[in-house]
Amino acid sequence: MSVVDRVAAPPAHRLAEIFVDRRAIAQNVQHFAWATQTPIMAVVKADGFGHGDVAEIALANGATWIGVATIPEALRLRAQGIAAPILSWLNPIDADWESAIAHRVDVAVTSLEQLYAVGDAARPETGPARIHLHLDVGMSRDGAPSDIWSALCVAARALEDAGRVRVIGIMGHLSVADDPTSTQNDVERLRFVNGVRVAHARGLAPSELHLAATAGALHRPDARFTLSRVGAGLYGIDPAGIAPLIPALTLTAPVAQLRRVAANVGVGYGHDYTTREATTLAVLPIGYGDGLPRAAQGSAEVTIRGRRYPVVGRISMDQIVVDVGDAAVELGDVALVMGPGSRHEPTAKEWATWSNTIEHELVTRLGVRSSRVLRTADARWAR
Repeated sequence: MSVVDRVAAPPAHRLAEIFVDRRAIAQNVQHFAWATQTPIMAVVKADGFGHGDVAEIALANGATWIGVATIPEALRLRAQGIAAPILSWLNPIDADWESAIAHRVDVAVTSLEQLYAVGDAARPETGPARIHLHLDVGMSRDGAPSDIWSALCVAARALEDAGRVRVIGIMGHLSVADDPTSTQNDVERLRFVNGVRVAHARGLAPSELHLAATAGALHRPDARFTLSRVGAGLYGIDPAGIAPLIPALTLTAPVAQLRRVAANVGVGYGHDYTTREATTLAVLPIGYGDGLPRAAQGSAEVTIRGRRYPVVGRISMDQIVVDVGDAAVELGDVALVMGPGSRHEPTAKEWATWSNTIEHELVTRLGVRSSRVLRTADARWAR
């Protein structure tokens, strides 16, 4: 085989890899505990926003609660030995409420139908279900609408008296916390406060009041109440783009092929890109099947040996092509596809800009091929 077309066959552990810097997650949790002066609920839904098993790290560094979307996510954590309070807030009417109650998983309640389903699942041997009444303060998405809130509180109190449920908390979610100066935050905070007053008037005495998620916890002190839910912030993402958080994820891929081509050569499907001059093309074994957004084509870059190079042509399911010009790039060199930016690599924020999306979506979609993902205690990579 000539040097014009060199192909590497890296073993499985040298394909696309994700490195998670657990120290970064630890420092982010500590930052939130210091900045908010409230207990922290570490939100580890969606496989820890694509970062894996991070609940223990969060709990060891100041978090006292764990938050997830679904009951199965919560039960997996219980099976792993997580004993801290866990809240699950997005479940269908026929969810496995009995298992949640048996494993002391708190659940959010957003309707009368859901409340009664949870209450019916309570058993004398497990005690009452632990619930958080969820008020919609402006999302028009999850949470109970205001016109049923009073009735929901009355029904919850009746089920408390019957020993079927125990109202642990009241929760809400700000719709524009990523713009801390928006007056909509003031409106929604007031709705939450009024909702708490209604609950108290109906005889409820929840110990936990939580409205603020990452951006609200950081930038709206008046929205913190007794508990701050922190999801994206654990992993270094501030939706408002203000706080000095540390991105925890680094995505790498090796150079699997080098090809010397002439000028005016089409690259990839459709020949969306044509070389302008003689150059070297590097193929990386990573693509949209691994979570890279196809919409980033034409803008994306990667870093190899400390230098940025453009991703050219279409992003394919399994591979991308990088134009490295006449640089001294070798087979097996590790490309930094995404990371905190400390080694001149593109950040998740840059990839989000290139693909017209948000950082949250990028990091949660990575690692679809779990056999190609490596998680380690430290962020480390070759060269």
